[in-house]
Amino acid sequence: MRTPARWARAEWGLLYVTVRESLLERRLAAVPMTAAAVCLTTVLQLVQNQSWGYRFVQDVGAVRAGEPLWLGLLRTPLSLFVPALDLPVWGALAQILFVFGIAEICLGRWRTLTVAYVATLAGTLYARVGIALGPDHPLGLPASDAGVVDTGPSAAVVGLAVYLALQYGAYVTAGAVATAMVIEVLVKENLAGKEHLAALVGVAALCVAVELRGVPVRYRRAALCRKVAPRPRQRSRRGRQRRSGRRPGSGLPPIQSWKARLRPAQRRS
Repeated sequence: MRTPARWARAEWGLLYVTVRESLLERRLAAVPMTAAAVCLTTVLQLVQNQSWGYRFVQDVGAVRAGEPLWLGLLRTPLSLFVPALDLPVWGALAQILFVFGIAEICLGRWRTLTVAYVATLAGTLYARVGIALGPDHPLGLPASDAGVVDTGPSAAVVGLAVYLALQYGAYVTAGAVATAMVIEVLVKENLAGKEHLAALVGVAALCVAVELRGVPVRYRRAALCRKVAPRPRQRSRRGRQRRSGRRPGSGLPPIQSWKARLRPAQRRS
């Protein structure tokens, strides 16, 4: 096997087998939460594009750092599914369908939602801390960011991608996602980019907590490998008899069975 193929199999093989087996067995029933999230995002996008629905969506799902903290926490769960106004909606739908779908299969519904909201909440809280620090601080933000609408699944997608990669031993992928987020901040320093870094910090803290309380990653990976490993093909009873040279109902090999019947007759003659 060529080196790139061998590397891809070592990096994503376990993840691929887990997703493939689940989809082949259950199809869309394997990702009910993801399907509901895609439908909810589509409905919110259609509603906020209407003159009568824009204000409603902003009131229930738009988070701003300049608003009271309790209001931001109340809107955070729904803000994850409100597409950002300056980005195409198909990008948000593709992120939810791909990353949330894989995470729901591999991590489970509730763990996926937990990681997604931890990442989103980390970004939301960082925005308030950054504005309080001010633009002169390396981690600070300008006061103008207090009025920026903070919605969309991007922070949750970044957090889920890194958490999922770490849980399944795809460390190169996790490092690549983190590096891409750092480059994003260096190239285009804005609120969204820094919130993505805050999401990574929140997910890293969650990974440390999981490691301290649960089984280390290397043991979980070995258990998953045993779980999804293909079962050896078992030969049928007739195939085993045929391989051993025996016929059903005979205790002797085929060549010797007729000789054994003739020997008593020869002795009597």
